[in-house]
Amino acid sequence: MSTLNSFEIYSFTTLNQIHKDYIYKIWNNEYPVNLAFKDLQEVDNYLNNLIHAKHFFVVNEHNQLQGWAVIFERDYEKWFAIIIESTLHHLGLGRKFLNRLKTFSTELNGWVIDHQNDIKANGEPYHSPLAFYLKNDFVQISETRLELNKISAVKINWRE
Repeated sequence: MSTLNSFEIYSFTTLNQIHKDYIYKIWNNEYPVNLAFKDLQEVDNYLNNLIHAKHFFVVNEHNQLQGWAVIFERDYEKWFAIIIESTLHHLGLGRKFLNRLKTFSTELNGWVIDHQNDIKANGEPYHSPLAFYLKNDFVQISETRLELNKISAVKINWRE
């Protein structure tokens, strides 16, 4: 079993095909099925539309990718997305990853699904990570929501 110290976090401003393939895989495995990318071209389109993106990957002791995050600019604010393989939840890795992101900005914003109505590609329920973010010094901006056909989410914010 991996321990928290057996993971390293690396950052990149440009991605290779291995990175993009991994983002496609982890996104489609861990996010709700209604948010899934149809193909690698959709991943490229998403990534190419991120402004001033800095990518982060968690790598285990066997040099395997285990998580991805990105910080980027949107509407003059710093935003982020983060995904860790669900088999590694509750090890402290999410907190470690999030704390690393916080060293690159004085503020982070994100959209978080705040309900339990979505299903992942494997048929398991998607568990809202809102409580995790609130425990890690984020605040919920209840009046700011993203309501689309494929996602219902609330804005969260962290400030140094």
